[in-house]
Amino acid sequence: MGPRAGKQAQWGLLLAPGASAGKDQGALVAIDRAATAEGGKVRRMDFPYRVAGRRAPDKPEVLVAAVVKEAAGFVGEERLRPERLFAGGRSMGGRICSVAVAEGLPAAGLVLVSYPLHPPGKPEKLRTEHFGLLGLPCLFVSGTRDAFATPAELEAAVALVPGPVSLHWVDGGDHGLRGRDGAVAQVVAAWLADRAAGFSRGK
Repeated sequence: MGPRAGKQAQWGLLLAPGASAGKDQGALVAIDRAATAEGGKVRRMDFPYRVAGRRAPDKPEVLVAAVVKEAAGFVGEERLRPERLFAGGRSMGGRICSVAVAEGLPAAGLVLVSYPLHPPGKPEKLRTEHFGLLGLPCLFVSGTRDAFATPAELEAAVALVPGPVSLHWVDGGDHGLRGRDGAVAQVVAAWLADRAAGFSRGK
């Protein structure tokens, strides 16, 4: 494959971690490896509070700004087309990426692993106010025993997303999806490769 063809098909993936983890979170590392094997450029990021050594997450607007800044740097350094950047991650990281996209960050799609639909035990506090602005492909990967979103709750919530949604259930998995990193990574990589295949056709 020549440089021109390789450049045409180039795509990237920005991954953000859950609230209590960093960029070396096992789930993100597994997705990184699987997506890289499919030809993608991958960057895992840390949020400012993590870099500063704090445990409590920053305010939502600070988290969103960090994603936007990281995405801009990633796109620039790798010379990616902004519309060929996928974004997402685990739990809070994925949620913040989805908010950034809803607020205008260009993206080819969202990867949302264990999306924290609501705090455990508080199903009335839904984090879906921005779902109606997600007019792009979205992959949700969640466990059937996730305390942050039951299958019925998540299925009802994603109906608010105008873009095409893919839902993958990990049978018996909880919010942490412990022991399932490899399987989840393969699901994510296959979905990304399918979306990215359209880039080589000039779409």
